[in-house]
Amino acid sequence: MTGTETITVEVAYAEPASQFLETVEVAAGSTLEEVIAASGLYERYPDPALRKAATGIWGRETARHVVVNHGDRVEIYRPLRQDPRVARRERAGAG
Repeated sequence: MTGTETITVEVAYAEPASQFLETVEVAAGSTLEEVIAASGLYERYPDPALRKAATGIWGRETARHVVVNHGDRVEIYRPLRQDPRVARRERAGAG
């Protein structure tokens, strides 16, 4: 193959009211952070906290400097607003 090899990666992010799922082609050797930036996520969700949010590949927390592979699913994790155990207790107490 001549030129720069590209790989296809999926980027996923969800909020309660919306979700972002984008497939992007990037140069082989791109980092997780470069893939997120190329996906357009930061433009669609301009919240500065997203640039510091936890990230992962296929459900496993991964640092932003890690190089991604073809077919990876890059995920951005938003912080929980409430501990699920507390929410369950509150729902049980209200019912």
